[in-house]
Amino acid sequence: MYLPDIITCLETLAPLSCACAWDNPGLLAGRLSREVSKILIALDATDQVVDLAVKEGCDLLLTHHPLIFQPLKRINDQDFIGRRLLSLIRADISCYSMHTNFDAAPGCMADLAAERLGLRNPVPLDVIGEWPDTKRPYGIGACGSLERPVSIKELALLVKERFGLPFVNVYGAEGEKPVSRAAVCPGSGKGMGPLALAAGADVLITGDIGHHEGIDSVAMGLPIIDGGHYGLEYGFMDFMEHYIKEKITTNLTIIKAPVSYPVTAW
Repeated sequence: MYLPDIITCLETLAPLSCACAWDNPGLLAGRLSREVSKILIALDATDQVVDLAVKEGCDLLLTHHPLIFQPLKRINDQDFIGRRLLSLIRADISCYSMHTNFDAAPGCMADLAAERLGLRNPVPLDVIGEWPDTKRPYGIGACGSLERPVSIKELALLVKERFGLPFVNVYGAEGEKPVSRAAVCPGSGKGMGPLALAAGADVLITGDIGHHEGIDSVAMGLPIIDGGHYGLEYGFMDFMEHYIKEKITTNLTIIKAPVSYPVTAW
């Protein structure tokens, strides 16, 4: 099967038009004319992932986060991005990313997170547009009602369980008031606090929260459960494996990068 056919399948699920204006999803390296028989799916194109793609003889590396994010003035072996690109190109491996288009598109990252938490009647936190057929709004993150009111501690433990996390960081854990409406923004939720409050959320579940964002959010009345950027998004790999196998019936071999948290809590 040739790469354009696979890209058509991927962009039917999450069109590039769904991506944020600052983003850089799509085909980032390799030949569009590439014939594909083996795909490696990963969250990030790390050194280990690129080495695995080369070792396994993959034709396509499909990632969530773009390998190329900022403009490049040169590609050489003097920096880690250049070395990864050279390795992929040398091995004739194409690299395609589905980033904020996958975050926002209906049925993808935001909806998957809301479903995993059992949120009822979820709505996007940050609306990007409307889906053409259904006129349903789509966007980054989701906000909905929990199945029942719970304490912050109970919800933090639920997040750990539902996302398979080794740990979470909680800002505002001492709050005794039960929460009944939650906002979730997989990946980086910096700056999403005001949107969560506007949506009536009692708590925000996200990643990449620093000290000041955390304590400031609590001061505004919004506790935060930080499950980590990787922890809330690595489900991309399982989802895309099932999606590709369901939609593409030709003989494709699909492998996934091992789950590997970039942060360790001792």
